[in-house]
Amino acid sequence: MDTVELIAPCHFGLESVLKREIQELGYEIIQVEDGRITYRGDMAAILRSNVFIRTAERIMVKIGSFTAKSFDELFEQTKALAWQEYLPKDAKFWVSKASTKNSTLYSASDIQSIVKKAIVEKLKTIYHVNWFEETGAEYPIRVFINKDVVSIAIDSSGVSLHKRGYRQLVGKAPISETLAAALILLTPWNQDRVLIDPFCGSGTFPIEAAMIGARIAPGMKRSFTADQWKNLVSEQSRTQAIKEAEDIMLRDLKMTIQGYDIDHSIVKCAMQNAAAAGVGEQIHFQQRSIAELNSPKKYGFIITNPPYGERLEEREELPGLYRMMAESFDRLDTWSKYIITSYDEAEKYLGRKATKNRKIYNGMIKAYYYQYMGPKPPKKRENSDS
Repeated sequence: MDTVELIAPCHFGLESVLKREIQELGYEIIQVEDGRITYRGDMAAILRSNVFIRTAERIMVKIGSFTAKSFDELFEQTKALAWQEYLPKDAKFWVSKASTKNSTLYSASDIQSIVKKAIVEKLKTIYHVNWFEETGAEYPIRVFINKDVVSIAIDSSGVSLHKRGYRQLVGKAPISETLAAALILLTPWNQDRVLIDPFCGSGTFPIEAAMIGARIAPGMKRSFTADQWKNLVSEQSRTQAIKEAEDIMLRDLKMTIQGYDIDHSIVKCAMQNAAAAGVGEQIHFQQRSIAELNSPKKYGFIITNPPYGERLEEREELPGLYRMMAESFDRLDTWSKYIITSYDEAEKYLGRKATKNRKIYNGMIKAYYYQYMGPKPPKKRENSDS
């Protein structure tokens, strides 16, 4: 087996960012669907994807897909798949998750049980045994059914990829690392431009921006389920992926990234997280309210996740907060501002309609990514002898 199909789920509405990441790694896109992308790569793509992709929730090895409208069809077609190419005799495997949408089969527990039984029956015929000890590496299996089309894959990541390993402490209503990275990558910000998050919380936006700017691979400091797949993933591919990650890092880069929060304890938490991510020297954190937002720089970016007001008493405070944001933003009228919030009256109190507005799901919360584009800074004049 020289190539493999991989499935990468992501936040709804951010498929274009993930697609670009996959293509930049050199892999072929097979299918783009709501909230997930299927692509093809060599066997090294399993670990490389886990190490380098910033916006996927996990990387799964696709075993196959088929149509099934009955449990008999589900059993027989699951059994017909080439499980022996992926699961060794001592594999520890189970169906960790089954989801179904707009399909005849809707019982997740029954789907899990039948798929597991079908795999066991197939492997019995391959390995000529009646009982599997399951003492080897773990191969968690996931099943997705949409409009009666079944897709089955093995999860190569284990713990979700949003857990980079640096965020030991979190503030109130944190944004996930994968979502923060995707929202930053939707903007034209780069490491040469100023970036401020005036509601930085535990520091996710500034930290992810610093990692993007310094080309720090998000998965280089953590482990994955696929690390133990000796039948599919070579030790050399792991070594090469980490070496590649180390080679592309920009170690002496200086960036202007700032994170503010009104809560001193949260600012301290953000500083600790940034240090754990290896970007503590790249970010200036400070206790400061939104009313104090200012900068001597004429051009820059604000990317932020202000309070959503999920509780009623907090929601009553949002008009005043967003008016204050509008006043502070007006002082930086040549800056670009990017705001993710579920507050549906944000534009009203910010005082003007966004240049662009993209619907995003932050977990189960429907949110909006309001994008206020500032003017482009003038190009720097190059010295010449003429």
